[in-house]
Amino acid sequence: MHNLKANYEKILEVLREISPENLLPYQRRIPKLSDLELVGLALTSEYMGIDSENHFFRMLPDCLHSRIERSVYNRRRRKLFPYLEEIRTQLCSRLNEFEDYFIVDSMPLEVCKLSRSSRSKICKKELYTRPDKGYCASQQANYYGYKLHATCSVKGVFQSIDISPASVHDINYLDDIKHQLSDCVLIGDRGYLSAEYQLNLFESCTIQLETPMRKNQKQYKEQPYIFKKSRKRIETLFSQLCDQFMIRRNYAKTFQGFKTRILAKISAMTIVQYINRFVFNRNINNIKISIV
Repeated sequence: MHNLKANYEKILEVLREISPENLLPYQRRIPKLSDLELVGLALTSEYMGIDSENHFFRMLPDCLHSRIERSVYNRRRRKLFPYLEEIRTQLCSRLNEFEDYFIVDSMPLEVCKLSRSSRSKICKKELYTRPDKGYCASQQANYYGYKLHATCSVKGVFQSIDISPASVHDINYLDDIKHQLSDCVLIGDRGYLSAEYQLNLFESCTIQLETPMRKNQKQYKEQPYIFKKSRKRIETLFSQLCDQFMIRRNYAKTFQGFKTRILAKISAMTIVQYINRFVFNRNINNIKISIV
């Protein structure tokens, strides 16, 4: 797991099976390091838990270090954001093939402490992407930043993700899900409880929304145990993102850099799951494991 070059070559081998080398449609000069090789480097650093670019470039072998500068690497990685999302989508579409049960949830992404929010300049360049204050019910605490919305399969593979300001309610993400899923069962917590949204999802794209009812509701019925147990899968994924991939550590100053880091961490988790399933034929959720 600590052999950077071997991990990079394994990840790049998988990427070459699903994507061409050059992703950007136009580049004035042909770079020494191809777009796909740069994506491979980004995913390798996230898989190995190296969240400092300075440290990562000190660890790079000479054969890679001589082909790109750190500032160029950072700029090109941000430009490759939409292509990285396409690669992640291709990976999860194969992992989630024939899946018809999905789980939806959200987690807080703090950009700085609440006491520093008034003077912080992080991600405030554009008005529509600014972070704000929100409340996390599971932690019973206020925070300043964003909220990661996600759906995953029962097997534990992220299907779709989105980022919103912290004040946006979880239920608004269901409007986006209508364009991403269909003909399936969607399991959520009480934050997604709404008869109106439940009917809308079913009529528009045949999504059956399953949420636990409140005990003071009329015709109260307890949620089946299998749904309660399945919902813990996405909480485990969030814990893995916080532990191994350190998703709550933020060194980005712009929203473009922030969302690129988040996507790289989730894509790194997905490609490790892909390698576990299709290369080694083992449990896909053994994330802390060697891939070489």
